[in-house]
Amino acid sequence: MNQTGPAKAAPTAGSHAVARAGGPDRRLLLVLVGATLLAAVVAVLSKQWCRLNGWEAPGVHIHMCYSDFGQLFPTRGLAEGYFPFFTPLPEDQWMEYPALLAVVAGVTSWFVPQDGTLLERTVTYFDINAVGALLCWLIVVVATAYTARGRSKDALMVAVAPGIILTSFLNWDLWAVMLAALGLLLWSRNRPVLAGVALGLGAAMKLYPLFFFGAILVLCWRAGKLGVFFKSLAAGAVAWLAVNVPFMLTAFDQWSRFYTFSGDREVSFSSMWLAFTWTGWSGETFSLISNGLFALCCLGIAYLGLSSRHRPRMAQLCLLIVAAFILLGKVYSPQFVMWLIPLVVLARPNWRQFWIWQAVEVYHWGGVWMESARITSEGAFGGGALWIPLWYGSGIVLHMAAVIWICVSVIRDILDPDRDPIRRSAPGVTTDASATDGIPAASLPPFDPSAGILAEEPDRFLLPPAGRGRVQTG
Repeated sequence: MNQTGPAKAAPTAGSHAVARAGGPDRRLLLVLVGATLLAAVVAVLSKQWCRLNGWEAPGVHIHMCYSDFGQLFPTRGLAEGYFPFFTPLPEDQWMEYPALLAVVAGVTSWFVPQDGTLLERTVTYFDINAVGALLCWLIVVVATAYTARGRSKDALMVAVAPGIILTSFLNWDLWAVMLAALGLLLWSRNRPVLAGVALGLGAAMKLYPLFFFGAILVLCWRAGKLGVFFKSLAAGAVAWLAVNVPFMLTAFDQWSRFYTFSGDREVSFSSMWLAFTWTGWSGETFSLISNGLFALCCLGIAYLGLSSRHRPRMAQLCLLIVAAFILLGKVYSPQFVMWLIPLVVLARPNWRQFWIWQAVEVYHWGGVWMESARITSEGAFGGGALWIPLWYGSGIVLHMAAVIWICVSVIRDILDPDRDPIRRSAPGVTTDASATDGIPAASLPPFDPSAGILAEEPDRFLLPPAGRGRVQTG
């Protein structure tokens, strides 16, 4: 372990040139918005069979138009006017989601007229939430464009990603993705407290934005700015508590359903742990193993962030943490792909790799619903043919392999910034030891468009091998 404390270096001309790089111009913004709207039309069309025929199994799976909007409205008391966590329903019909997601689900039900058939009202509920998801999608695209700065056009991948087109109206995850994207944008704009608020609200919607604080911790520790981390974390905690405490005090049993259900539930679709169900282990045992391995991965990512000779970028660490959670989790819902898409675009905007990965995810998506149709039809769909389990099984393997491929690429970029597409294309940034205004370029951290308040902070705490000898940050 090595503790270093060099004086804060003056910024180079190159780093200032990058810092001045703004977001997308108006024409690019219009392109991004237009592309997102067109993609949303395709997303709605992909759900049209269910909008016309309802969300009954196995048709909902055969036509690959399943949506929790359509499933939960008639089964969680929403159609009867009950608000989540305050429903006189059996325990197995309680909302098994975090508090802020439940709030969105409940508030949107208020806009559904009381007259009409249940199917008509369910379709209205679906449409209202689809509009909400679209607005979140647009915000994610624009936030990604501004966070990427000099590479704002990369946000086009978020606008037209097949993974979002297919899953945008499946659940409320886009709300969490939006808050996570806003958290990264606010962090990149030197607003660590507001970033913490956004991430805290995101964690109240879905758990994964909480993991971003791990990346913030590593980067702040490396730069000797732990105070910034604690301020951001405190803001996130206050935001999370503001949403959750009212339900904890008034409906604790239903509020805690998400946490108990997550720990108790059995291994589900597309999890790597399906290969180990023959052990007969309980859901709690799989949770213990999964969470333990995830914790080890987080320690490994933290070591990578503190020991690499060049400071990792914020998006790189966030991607590695979230990907580890997805790969090791005992449950993988199809919409989880949306968690990764903006992070991949910011961490490794390689268009060829991105589209290969998305093609794999589309293949995996089809396999999941074919297997689900076979199960819900009690084997009638497919007539016992092998092509369904083969498609499903190969889809899981390819999905995991593609995500691991991206993660390995990101790790190599961290270890060798000359491979990093972001740092290779950064305008005005030098990577050698040449001096500008008498300050060596190597004394400053390499360019990170989302570095925020840490952009001009030199490294002050490193672990071996970077902690041995001269600190290299250029």
